[in-house]
Parts: sequence; structure tokens; C-alpha cells
Amino acid sequence: MNPGDRVRVERGGVENEGVLMPSTTADHLVVKLPGGYNVGVDRDEAAVELLERDVHDVDGSGEDGDSTIEFDDDLPTVSLISTGGTIASTVDYRTGAVTAQFDAEDVLRAVPDLAGRANYRGRVVANILSENMTPAVWQDLATAVHEEIEAGADGVVVMHGTDTMQYTASALAFMLDTPVPVVFTGSQRSADRPSSDNVMNAVCAVEAAKSDRADVLVCMHASSSDDACALHHATRVRKNHTSRRDAFETVGAEPVGRVDYEREEVTFRRDGPARGETELGLAPDLETGVELVKFTPGMDPAALSYLDDAAGVVIEGTGLGHVATDWIDRIEELVDQGTVVTMTSQCLEGRVCDRVYDTGRDLLEAGVVEAGDTLPETATAKLMWALANRSDPTAAMRESLAGELQARSVPWV
Repeated sequence: MNPGDRVRVERGGVENEGVLMPSTTADHLVVKLPGGYNVGVDRDEAAVELLERDVHDVDGSGEDGDSTIEFDDDLPTVSLISTGGTIASTVDYRTGAVTAQFDAEDVLRAVPDLAGRANYRGRVVANILSENMTPAVWQDLATAVHEEIEAGADGVVVMHGTDTMQYTASALAFMLDTPVPVVFTGSQRSADRPSSDNVMNAVCAVEAAKSDRADVLVCMHASSSDDACALHHATRVRKNHTSRRDAFETVGAEPVGRVDYEREEVTFRRDGPARGETELGLAPDLETGVELVKFTPGMDPAALSYLDDAAGVVIEGTGLGHVATDWIDRIEELVDQGTVVTMTSQCLEGRVCDRVYDTGRDLLEAGVVEAGDTLPETATAKLMWALANRSDPTAAMRESLAGELQARSVPWV
């Protein structure tokens, strides 16, 4: 028996029928039941009957984590790149915890609805939960996406954990010039749960990757229902709920597009770069000595002493971009030593404006760079990129490089 085979397992008078999962081990069989749940059964105590071979037909992995399935010349080619996360996770039956174990090929087995929509190339860049994501992995991922497009991929889907997806997606938007869609997707709930969003998100992401919009996008549930996914611009998206399936929202605007799940129809609200319009390019260098600091009332400026060697600092200030008066001298010291200090706001809507109150004007005098309505998380990735790739990073932080800085803080239409 092999993963992908349909089996009937009997143990202790209880019979289960389903598909043998790739997470099966020498000691345990893991079977996906028709209802969506996985069940683990001790091999030594189970009677197993093979019902059907290769229910999900995916070829074996190649070298270096690459894998392919049989190609159809009439279909576009979509590269599936896995970094781990809940969309590519399973249950560890030793602990009951959800762990990132699947590679891209396993996702094809776990989401059979992807079959027939495209030719797929599978590639594993990392196999981690997203809290373990690092700028070094961003660089590996950007390079992998560039290589896949260079090799002929008509679109790329990046499977990523949701907790830090907004950081990675925005980082790639700065590092990569792409002539094809690059679509991030993930799952709020693991594949063994009946309420999992992994199937619809993956299917909608593939449909978006086949579209004519050459941009870096995030594709996640548009509502709690299984009817459509929203397409968010990578530098304007934020995860705003811990567990809802529609946790991701475009801040300060409407989502850039939508994928109707049943109709398999992709629509866009606003114009953007068309397929083939942009020349493929990669600028993966990052200055990782950048810190994101959240100001809180009464916070001791001495807490900023660890920033002495920082190349850049992004501050989440209050309201229009303020901190306590006793922070200003410390910020000026950082600027004088060569640190680029950028101001963002803790508010989810609106923009920084340090010309309204005395504190703001003092911050500008100290050398703080206003980031407009750039999201703090996006500003962090942008400053890492700007310090490594622009001769004047302070000017870059005032410009919109990848759609992160809107001309006005009103909803797009």
C-alpha cells in the first residue's frame, strides 16, 4: 500500500474507510475519512484491506525537493511552492498537535480538487510553521519564485502559514518584479477538520495564478462561507483575526479582486500590471538589522538601548505618529548615528502626519521619516529592502514602491 490508496481499516471492531495519507509511518496508518477528519490506527492491531490504488495520482519526489506530475499541453503550468504552515500540515498522533509535515506534492494528494486545473511543479523551500519564518527564508523564497518563473511557470502559488504571511508577501513584493501572478495562500484550520478552509483557498489561489494579473497577491476566504476568496495586494493586507476563516483584510481599501469558487471566475476591482507587462527581476538583498518597536504609554526610553547597532527602526506610534516627549532625544541620537527611523501608526486606518502637533514637528526635526499609511509590518520589510538596495533609503520610505503607500487614505473604488 502507498499514500493515495483507498483502504478499509478494521481495529477493535471499528471499521474505517478512506485514503491513506502521506503522514503514515512504520507504526501508524493515517487515513483521511470522507468527512474530512484523519484517523490514526496502530498497524500491529489493524486489519487493512486495499480497495483502490492511486486514488490521488501524484508522481514521486525528484531531487532537491522538486516534484512534477504528468503534464497536459493544453493547461497552464502553476508552480506550487511550500513553506509549511497549516495549509500543508497534519496531526502528529503522538502529541495531538498540528505540525508542518507535508511537502508540495502531499498537498496535491490532500487537495484532489486541484487536479485538472493546471500542470503543477512542486517545490519545497521550507517546512516550518510561520512563527519560525525569517528574512533568510524570504530571500530563499524570492529566489525560488524567480527560478520557477524563469523556467516557464505561468503562475506561482506560495503555501504559507497565516500568522506571518503578510510580512513574507510584502517582502516578496519589494524583492521581485514579476510578469506572472504570484499568489500566497494558507489555511486557518488544518486539513483534518471539517471546517478547514484549505481546499477552497488552494483552488482559488490556483485560479488567481492563472489570471492575467501579474502581481504579488494574498488569496484567502472573503467571508466565513465557502463561496469566494478575496485577493489582497501583498503590501496592503493584514491578518486581523486569530481564527476566522476570513481573517485577512485589505487595510484602507477594498480587496483588489475576488475569486468565485463555484464559478471558478476571477475578477479585479482595479487596474494593475498585466501578465507579461513587467520584465522578470530579482533584488533579494536585505538589511536584517531592522527592528519594529511599538510605543506604549509610560515606556522608558532606556528600553531603546538595544537599538544602538540597528540599521533601521520602524516605530508604531500613536494616532498621527506620536511617541512620548522623552523619547525624542533618544530617537535623535539614533538618527545621528546613522539609523533610519521610520514612523508608522498603531491605527489600522489613516496615515501618519507629524505636522499637526508639537510632538510630531519635534520628531521630524529629530530626523524621523514619515511612512504615510504604510502598514507597520510592511514598513519593516520595506526598510530592510530599501537599506540594502537604495542609495537613499529615507527617500524610498516616502515613496510607494510596491503599492504599499496610498496617495490618499480613503477606500479605493
